Amino acid sequence: MNITKADLRDEVRELAEEAFHRKLISGYGDGQDTNEYQIVYQGKPKHFPLEKARSLLRNLIKRLA
Repeated sequence: MNITKADLRDEVRELAEEAFHRKLISGYGDGQDTNEYQIVYQGKPKHFPLEKARSLLRNLIKRLA
């Protein structure tokens, strides 16, 4: 299955919302570049490529489950 950048960004946004509500991250949002997403993790805002952001958020949520 071929995922589009828009689909990937939507998935990352949903994962970030879940992680935020579980208090795993303290903030999130679109990055300056369309291929990036900003996640505030351990008090530090960082920009991640979309694939890396998805992986990080999935791993954080999985650890809690």
